[in-house]
Amino acid sequence: MAPERAAHHAPDGGSQAGTSAGPQTVPGESPARPGLVRRIVRGRSADPRWARPALLALLAVTAALYVWDLSAAKYANQFYSAAVQAGSVSWKAFFFGSSDAANAITVDKPPASLWPMELSVRLFGLNSWAILVPEALMGVTTVGVLYATVRRRFGAAAGLLSAGALALTPVAALMFRFNNPDAMLCLLMVCAVACVLRALEAGRTKWLVLAGVCFGLGFLTKTLQAWLILPALAVVYACCAPVAVRKRLGQLLLAGAALVVSGGWWVAIVELLPASARPYVGGSQTNSFLELTFGYNGLGRIDGNERGSVGGGHGGGGGWGETGITRLFSSDMGGQISWLLPAALILLVVAVCVLWRARRAVAAEQAAQRAEFLVWGGALLMTFTIFSFMSGIFHQYYNIALSPYIAALVGMGSVLVWRRGGWLARSVLAAVAATTAVWSYVLLDRSPQWLPWLRWTVLVLGLLAALGLLLPAGADARVRRRAGVVAGVAAGLGVATALAGPLAYTLDTVNTPKGGSIITAGPAVQGGRGFGGGPGRMFGRGGGKGAVPGGTTGGRGSAGRGFPGGQGFPGGQGFPGAGQMGGWPGQPGGGGERAGRMRGAGGMGGLLDGASVSDRAKRLVERNADHYTWAAAAIGSQNAASYQLATQKPVMAIGGFNGSDPSPTLAQFQRYVAEGRIHYFIAGGRDGFPAGRTARAGAGGKQTGGQQAGGKQAGGFGGGPGERGISSQISAWIEKTFKKVTVGDATFYDLTQRKAS
Repeated sequence: MAPERAAHHAPDGGSQAGTSAGPQTVPGESPARPGLVRRIVRGRSADPRWARPALLALLAVTAALYVWDLSAAKYANQFYSAAVQAGSVSWKAFFFGSSDAANAITVDKPPASLWPMELSVRLFGLNSWAILVPEALMGVTTVGVLYATVRRRFGAAAGLLSAGALALTPVAALMFRFNNPDAMLCLLMVCAVACVLRALEAGRTKWLVLAGVCFGLGFLTKTLQAWLILPALAVVYACCAPVAVRKRLGQLLLAGAALVVSGGWWVAIVELLPASARPYVGGSQTNSFLELTFGYNGLGRIDGNERGSVGGGHGGGGGWGETGITRLFSSDMGGQISWLLPAALILLVVAVCVLWRARRAVAAEQAAQRAEFLVWGGALLMTFTIFSFMSGIFHQYYNIALSPYIAALVGMGSVLVWRRGGWLARSVLAAVAATTAVWSYVLLDRSPQWLPWLRWTVLVLGLLAALGLLLPAGADARVRRRAGVVAGVAAGLGVATALAGPLAYTLDTVNTPKGGSIITAGPAVQGGRGFGGGPGRMFGRGGGKGAVPGGTTGGRGSAGRGFPGGQGFPGGQGFPGAGQMGGWPGQPGGGGERAGRMRGAGGMGGLLDGASVSDRAKRLVERNADHYTWAAAAIGSQNAASYQLATQKPVMAIGGFNGSDPSPTLAQFQRYVAEGRIHYFIAGGRDGFPAGRTARAGAGGKQTGGQQAGGKQAGGFGGGPGERGISSQISAWIEKTFKKVTVGDATFYDLTQRKAS
């Protein structure tokens, strides 16, 4: 393998075997070892001289891009930021991933993605930089790991192309600047693939075990999503590893054991502890992490049967966009991830066909390259298929999972085909360049008022690059040289035009603050579902820069189009309880475009984003807060998070994220109040919740507050379809029992002051 390895590290596909690399030595003397700085700047002696400086420049630009103006996002997703605040002051909250430092309930994910942010906040204090910089560093690390992985067998050029494509993928730039779990999951999945590829080189057990550890940590980051690519990687290793079949199976079993240990230790602790010794497992209906894993966060995402979700758990999905093979190319998804997806699929098919029949002289090297394409391609196809057909909750930002697989295939495939040369190879690259240019035009044309010149520029230059690649070389040596120069220029032009659209989307994303639970990259698009935008702007741009006239975009809160299903929320029936804020989003009767521009209660009664906390409201909640276990309580985690982040005091999230978890029960809440452990209940807008009252759904135009999809009165916020939810029962009891306190536009109930009988 040593000669083959040297050949594969050649700068432009040619072998460096037999050439002098590094300082000359006198026979009998040991070679001088270059200094640390020189090794960092120069890199491996087998790499071309430009490789390491180019990589360092790419990583520096990526870091600058990902940390640029991070503070504009403020607390980004307040749901997770509140948990970070809690974990920064309570080790118990740190361990369990609690939403508050008093450990009432956890977030609806395992806690691993919170740990780096919580450690950062412990060191640097609570601020947006301390929360978000770890995510940006994960992004830079992911880019670096992808480069190193692709470079090992396909060279520095392929590594740089792959790393650059990943860094400029819009949804990657979006999520590596945000505090959702997806950034850490993406890093772990790239590390898992890298370990499997190292194991495939020589059948080394330790690398496969490390891959199992990555999958286990991925499970503690976002449960079963981390295992989407596991079957594909296991099959490729079982079929292609250069060791005996029996040893392969034993290695896979050891890797499986490593996965179970690294991912299962925390689960075992949570499941074995009595419920009284730990917080309630948010997102579950039975206080069980296993139920959360295989239900709401697991199989429910596939078939749509998600008990406790905003869609009511009826199955059949459909509320989160049309499923099917074209889903990731649709208006909602296309601009997030699909810029290079056609190119990746074309190059995957061509590369596997080219490498399938390897010549004996280089059979081992080509077989190894084929295995790498199968690993990256298998990961891409598994994720693409599940994302395309899953009918449960599916957000645009999930597509970050595809970004490293697409980037790797584009870099590897382009360099492999380029190095083979010949008319057929040039034809393939020309087809890739033309297809990418046409598809970029289509994606850019979905935002007709945003950079209108760019789509035509990309189309024309991309087609010119394709034509340049098709020019014949001729028989004359001078003509061949000129044709080679033209082909090189055309290839560079093709790369530039292929990345122009993603670059523009990424710059727009970096330049636009993002906040809330559901965010998207890039400008508003025609026919989009309508999430994304800056902090508090649930409907995206609210008619600002990049919005598309007519209200048919993802960036405006136009009637009937703001949410999946066209009626305000999945299933077309508003959302559970229709908002304790007296109407949605966030303000009494407040829907449509007005809500898209208002911070208010953060949209959808605080379901998707937090409230804006005034100084007066902050002072009220802080009053004597240290005398209580919880300074306040609110229905839904986003509502609670806003006040917790403003005051840095524990605020109980009744019902968890959706307000639909049965925690606490009415009896438990009444006991907490009787024991003097909760001071205020945060009701929301000036009109209060009010329990049982119908409220206008601003986008759907239907009354949904007390009348749910099941036809029964749910009352207040939080009841699932067709049933009176626990959150609604608590709301009704508070309204009947305690005195109302109005502070500006915010309404509170003082749980220490009962109404006069």
